Amino acid sequence: MQLNPDDKMDSKLAPIVLFVYNRPWHTRQTLEALSKNILATQSTLYIFADGPKENISETEVCQIKEVRQIIRLKKWCKEVHIIESDKNNGLANSVINGINRVLNSHSSIIVLEDDVIVSRGFLDYMNTALTLYKDIDKVMTISGYNFPLPSIQRNNKAYFVPLSTTQAWATWKRAWNFFDMSASGYDKLKTDDSLRKKFDLDNSFPYSDMLITQMESDKISSWAIKWWWSVFKHKGIVLYPDKSLVYNIGWDGSGVHSGKHNPFETNDFDINYFISFFPDKITTHDEYFSKIKSYIYNSVTRKRTEKKEGNGLISKIVNKIFR
Repeated sequence: MQLNPDDKMDSKLAPIVLFVYNRPWHTRQTLEALSKNILATQSTLYIFADGPKENISETEVCQIKEVRQIIRLKKWCKEVHIIESDKNNGLANSVINGINRVLNSHSSIIVLEDDVIVSRGFLDYMNTALTLYKDIDKVMTISGYNFPLPSIQRNNKAYFVPLSTTQAWATWKRAWNFFDMSASGYDKLKTDDSLRKKFDLDNSFPYSDMLITQMESDKISSWAIKWWWSVFKHKGIVLYPDKSLVYNIGWDGSGVHSGKHNPFETNDFDINYFISFFPDKITTHDEYFSKIKSYIYNSVTRKRTEKKEGNGLISKIVNKIFR
């Protein structure tokens, strides 16, 4: 499936929302890459800058000030709206409140954080998909990221999988309305083995443990695993590019939820990669889904078990992949 190029240019482009805090180098890399997109000069960008925490160091104060200077350096898109907070809201509250605010006046949204490099075709892919599937309730998210799956052909195609990621993504107001901060019904995962297995991608990754821990303790802070639960409960599916249009530069220990090793490192990122073909059938691509489950299991869960690692690695991954 392809849109007529004239139709795509005539349609209203989705607003982009970027969340920043105290990482000036990362923020500049993210904005520079975004500004090189072919649709950047036609797009509206909202930048939400979080405020300082209490009792932070002078170095951190300077980093926050530098970030706020960087976001004003250029006209990164056709329109740039900057929303600064005087106090620290935290990543989860910033993201949720920012998305709600923008979706009050828009029907769809593209979401970025301050540690991702996007390909030149990222906005084209996002806006095409948001237009193609805007009225199909089953499609709830568009992912710009894909796992570095071995032994698959990259043919500039997209496909559907029942799994959400939030490294650089998009959605519609109609889908976001199902987001449930209370994660109602999550307790069924404790007693329903079949449900738990399905939520955990056939035991490929302990998402159930992470959601339960999130809801019943303060050990994990991830709004987006609740989003995955919301998508899962409503039998939603997610569009993926066959090759990642996103490269994460945040696994360097600089972020609140960052480790120093990315088990899902994208080794073949191509800044000039575009997606040209989109699926007509709104159904899971079983082959790709199987490869994703195997990759996640082999990259994290199996290695963690073999090395007898604790939950630290899993928590960092969930907090990074599911912000």
